[in-house]
Amino acid sequence: MAEEGLAKVEKIYQDRGGRAKELRAQGKKIIGCYCCYAPPEIITAAGLVPYRITGDVKETIREADSYLEAIMCPFCRNSFDMALRGEYDFLDGFVVPHTCDNIVKIYDVWKYNLKPPYSHFINVPHTLSAASLEFFKAELGTFQRSIERLIGREISLQQLKESIKLHNEYRALVRELYELSKPDPPLISGSERMKVLLAGTRVPVEEANELLRSVISEVKERRDVPPKKPARVLVYGPEIDDAPFIELVEGVGANVVIDDLCVGTRPYWFDVEINGDPLGAMAQAYLEKVNCPRTYRPRTAGRKEDLDNRFGYIANFAKEYKVNGIILLILNYCDNYEFESVEVKDYLQQAGFPGLIIEVDYTLMSIDWLKTRVQAFLEMIS
Repeated sequence: MAEEGLAKVEKIYQDRGGRAKELRAQGKKIIGCYCCYAPPEIITAAGLVPYRITGDVKETIREADSYLEAIMCPFCRNSFDMALRGEYDFLDGFVVPHTCDNIVKIYDVWKYNLKPPYSHFINVPHTLSAASLEFFKAELGTFQRSIERLIGREISLQQLKESIKLHNEYRALVRELYELSKPDPPLISGSERMKVLLAGTRVPVEEANELLRSVISEVKERRDVPPKKPARVLVYGPEIDDAPFIELVEGVGANVVIDDLCVGTRPYWFDVEINGDPLGAMAQAYLEKVNCPRTYRPRTAGRKEDLDNRFGYIANFAKEYKVNGIILLILNYCDNYEFESVEVKDYLQQAGFPGLIIEVDYTLMSIDWLKTRVQAFLEMIS
């Protein structure tokens, strides 16, 4: 019997690019994507497979230090180091959106040194305005034409809309997956959920949808639910994109029931409008509805209203999932999140949710120190 549900997730998770390599051998083109601001809908509409580029938290830097400063984003250095070692040789190209200065630099360094057969940079505005939306829509149009040149044909309006529908379906299934964490104890652990999400970014969206349906059905029916822990926590941060960090938190006394992470709720808590102009709908959804500190949200009233506008959704998550503590995992040298973290913690503290800020280097090299701090925090809030 073919593997399905969590067993299939585990296989995809452990094998990383295994399924992508199979598809490439069958003639499919695999396009690597940094961050969620590169809409996978356009890639899927072209008949290509979007593949989320991540690092490997179990690996230290071997070669990237010869190309990149040691004081830059450890995720960028780690993922580029993987590329230098041939771990991403199965990619037929890669797409990089302007999310932060480090990601922009990775695009240039990767393109210059590894010379991929296809590459594209999407300039994403950092402000919300009518002009920003118009600019971003034009950028997505440029991206679409670039993909069309790669495949040698135009992407039809119907193909775009069908792709948006498929990805909306995936987002809805992800939200349903998180619903399974609302009971106490949750029906699925945070580390299991992270593996499901990672697996979903490494296969075509049609397969990802089937995978999530299988997982949700299995989890609803299984009897061996995760044990109830003394604390229910929300994990906040940037590119925390692997299970070991979540496993660590859960291993010392918490159920990680919700998150606000780049490979977590952040890309999935919205839908793209299907009716009307697809590029305009994607521009609006990704620019306005992805809550990331790289985007400046204009202040329209007093400080309280400004903080509610920026961080209110996190407090809503905490209330809805009945958490009693927030762990803010910030990557070293991640300016966007480091600048925001103190305000986020203070805001959530005022809302009744104690928080812990921890800076990590993306790898598991300092795991004992991290475990000690998390354990002390959980004992305080339990």
